[in-house]
Amino acid sequence: MTSILLLAGSPSTPSRSTRLLHYVGERLAALGHRHQALHVLDLPARALLQADFGDAGIMAAKAQVAQAHAVVVSTPVYKAAYSGILKAFLDVLPQDGLSGKLVLPLATGGSQSHMLALDYALRPVLSALGARYVLPSIYATDAQVNWSAGDGLALDPAIAQRIATGVEHLSASLLSQRSSAQAETASASVLRMRCNA
Repeated sequence: MTSILLLAGSPSTPSRSTRLLHYVGERLAALGHRHQALHVLDLPARALLQADFGDAGIMAAKAQVAQAHAVVVSTPVYKAAYSGILKAFLDVLPQDGLSGKLVLPLATGGSQSHMLALDYALRPVLSALGARYVLPSIYATDAQVNWSAGDGLALDPAIAQRIATGVEHLSASLLSQRSSAQAETASASVLRMRCNA
């Protein structure tokens, strides 16, 4: 069974980027994927900022990343950069902390002028951590992600469509990866049986 980690990198809660992240999680769940959430904001701040690798909370968070087959990471964009709290968390991951994983980046920001921050700032870091494949980023302006207590989350149609496409892409990639792994396991079993015959 594949698992997906929803990694929230917002320094505040609630936030548009985190609501967008959970919306993606709901869409993935509807397709039969199980997921869990990790809010970097919930980690012990002192341990995170001092890169205390022995802290129990940091160790547990790193284990969540290690066990996931895919990571959906969300962040607000400030001054054309992803959040500092997300950077602090990515800094405590091992050099190959995303090795073999599929990653879908999400971000929200004040205007379209910050859109390239995902591709020029975050994507290289995710690749450097060994991500198997970083899917096309999804960026939404604050005006495209609205929340009200009565109506819940309301997305601009264009963003809703991009999310639908991103979720389908991630789902299909996970299923393909699982099929390949099952085929490799079956081939290895056949080979062992022949060697033992």
